[in-house]
Amino acid sequence: MAKSLESLGGLVYSTNKDLPAEQEQKIETLPNAQQDLRIWLEKNHRGGKVATVIKGFVGNIEDLESLAKMLKTKCGTGGSAKDGEIIIQGDHREKILDIILKAGYKGKKAGS
Repeated sequence: MAKSLESLGGLVYSTNKDLPAEQEQKIETLPNAQQDLRIWLEKNHRGGKVATVIKGFVGNIEDLESLAKMLKTKCGTGGSAKDGEIIIQGDHREKILDIILKAGYKGKKAGS
């Protein structure tokens, strides 16, 4: 039984630039004072190495990446920002807590 174009949902692919593109949903970044960040130390799924994970950031990916870049620079280590989390290599919980509090964010250490 062959599927028709209509059963696939209509238009499959087009190079026509006049067609409406899917609208990206812009997430508004909360002001620093309204952000409530949690700083975790994780060892699982990292090959035995520890990583400091900052969770709870509400905003767009550009602001998340700029905060991650600032933290990586001030800690002098590598890391990444993805899935709404910032991952910093190593145990930098105290240093990151001081940095984010001075930057105007609310935050605290979480987890065990």
